[in-house]
Amino acid sequence: MHILSKMLSITVLGVSLALGITAVADAAPKNDFKVAWSIYVGWMPWGYAADHGIVKKWADKYGIKIEVTQFNDYVESMNQYTAGAFDAVTLTNMDGLSIPAAGGVDTTAVIVGDFSSGNDAVILKNKTTLADIKNQNVNLVEYSVSHYLLARALESIKLTERDVKVVNTSDADMVAAYKATDVNAVVTWNPLVSTILEEPTARRVFDSSQIPGEIIDLMVANSGVLKDNPNFGKALAGIWFETAALLTASSDDGRAAREAMGSASGTDLKGFEAQLAATKLFSKPTDAVEFITSKNLPKTMNLVRTFLFEKGLLGSGAASPDVIGIEMPDGQILGDSSNVKLRFTETYMRAAADGSL
Repeated sequence: MHILSKMLSITVLGVSLALGITAVADAAPKNDFKVAWSIYVGWMPWGYAADHGIVKKWADKYGIKIEVTQFNDYVESMNQYTAGAFDAVTLTNMDGLSIPAAGGVDTTAVIVGDFSSGNDAVILKNKTTLADIKNQNVNLVEYSVSHYLLARALESIKLTERDVKVVNTSDADMVAAYKATDVNAVVTWNPLVSTILEEPTARRVFDSSQIPGEIIDLMVANSGVLKDNPNFGKALAGIWFETAALLTASSDDGRAAREAMGSASGTDLKGFEAQLAATKLFSKPTDAVEFITSKNLPKTMNLVRTFLFEKGLLGSGAASPDVIGIEMPDGQILGDSSNVKLRFTETYMRAAADGSL
């Protein structure tokens, strides 16, 4: 999860802009929908729901079909969605802006599933305070939410990226990198965080719980498809909140669900529950609605779009962070109101909260 390559984002921008516009313009009522997701603690409910009949239950209620596909490559799932091969995909708020939205695909956040509350962390070797990061090489996936977390961490102690040196490192290589004698600082996400913290030298000095609500995990859909097929959005909301309620239940069924999701994500029940503890999961629709309609969301998205602009991830021709419009649930728009490509809506989550699905 949380991987973002500058090269991939530019590729998407270059080849998918026309596809995105076409996808919105050509959207029409239909009965078959395709959803993509990838492995991450907050997205495991989608795979579980597909495997245990919950997806079919809600699709049948609205007389539609929903095919749920797991991707092992997070970036590829977003690429496929951006190209129009899928109607919906799981992604973070930052990646939603930098890949499909920047690629021209008008995209709506249907479900706010969770936000990271400790799953992403800055880890130092044989050091105990964040200030010790100064003048260090820092291994992380460049232009990912790890990069964003580093920027926010440095800002908290009045440092900037000029005070460190970022070393682009694949998430697949992060654990091995930490063990190298010349590596003293890494920024990454779970389950890699948990694995690295098993090392006696590792110290967590900053994590996403210190920037609550900024790294948001979403289920988004093509805005045109959603507009012409509102039952698709309703079904997604029904699927999420039924499965999330089961995931957080203290019952035997809840434990079995967590065990199954843990196994599917490559860990055990204990490991999965540890990751859940570092996740603010929205299992109740009222909580999700409250979060998405809060005054904090525009502030967060302003931070995110500013970071992406500074890294050149809103397109080579972007003159400012305003190049892409971002619409909030109340209609407020950050950026260009004539180029809105990322939208947050409370519609479907509120329907779940009101019992009107």
